[in-house]
Amino acid sequence: MPGSLVYVGEKRTQSVKLQLMDFTETDLTEKLLDRPEDCLAFKDSGSVSWINVTGIHDVEIVKKIGELFGIHALILEDILNSGQRPKLEEAEDYLFLVIKMLYVKPRESRITSEQVSVIIGQNYVLSFQEQEMDVFDPVRDRIRKTVPRVRFSNTDYLAYALIDAVVDHYFAIVEHLGDRVEEMEERLVVRPSTEDLQSIHELKRELIFMRKAVFPLREVIGNLERTESSLVHRSTRIYLRDLYEHTIQVIDTVETLRDTVSGLLDIYLSSVSNRMNEVMKVLTIIATIFIPLSFLAGVYGMNFDTSASPLNMPELHFPYGYIMFWVIALMVGFGLLWSFKRKRWL
Repeated sequence: MPGSLVYVGEKRTQSVKLQLMDFTETDLTEKLLDRPEDCLAFKDSGSVSWINVTGIHDVEIVKKIGELFGIHALILEDILNSGQRPKLEEAEDYLFLVIKMLYVKPRESRITSEQVSVIIGQNYVLSFQEQEMDVFDPVRDRIRKTVPRVRFSNTDYLAYALIDAVVDHYFAIVEHLGDRVEEMEERLVVRPSTEDLQSIHELKRELIFMRKAVFPLREVIGNLERTESSLVHRSTRIYLRDLYEHTIQVIDTVETLRDTVSGLLDIYLSSVSNRMNEVMKVLTIIATIFIPLSFLAGVYGMNFDTSASPLNMPELHFPYGYIMFWVIALMVGFGLLWSFKRKRWL
């Protein structure tokens, strides 16, 4: 039923982590909270409170936080469903955003995603992550080192900083994909293989996967910048416009890489065709060489009478002529097979 709180995502067993950063322009409190009830004291405080929830698989904790901060059940349902599309929803006293955090796992080249939900209130920002990542660490460092924290005095700027950290990480993902595309292109020109064809299709799937995460985010940031909600101040809108331009830049790069990957298939087919032409050229040379040999073999296969004249092929009466013929034939045959195998034509 609508509003049913059921976790939809990868099964996890780690404990949920509640990390608090409560600050004013001069003071900062940073600690881990033991219970969701500990968050209530920071809901209506005069300071700015950022509560980051790592792990949404514990439905009861998410439900309790929603009750404490007055979050609608449908919003909580979207938080627990990790397959949501990036979007922005406006409520009476808070804003709700869903974005996709992309990263590459260590020792893997495959891109994976994590849903990040952000709720912007008057004095608080709630962020929900599926697992603990270091993408938000630069934001935490800025809060610690920036004194006075004039810009962070508004929750909308803090939310902008979180989204900006995710978008900045997109550039690292795009650079990773660009390096893979360049490496693939160089390999296809030198020596293409059937494994490269599979790698091309994997790159296409990953670019489509990234496109699905970035394209809706453009609309989310644009709507956030144009919203009439009092939670978004005029001083923050200029940063949101800059963030929108960064998103457009990522989208343009992704589209360029998609076109390049589509061209890789043409390069693969051209390289395979050129390689086949080289093979055919060599085989043509071999056939050309064996044409006179076949002619000689045909001549020696004729009937001759050596008693009539010494010019009538005296080699026919050699004691080991038959053995010599098969030795030479086998040497030529196995020599050609070895040569083809070494050149990887077989």
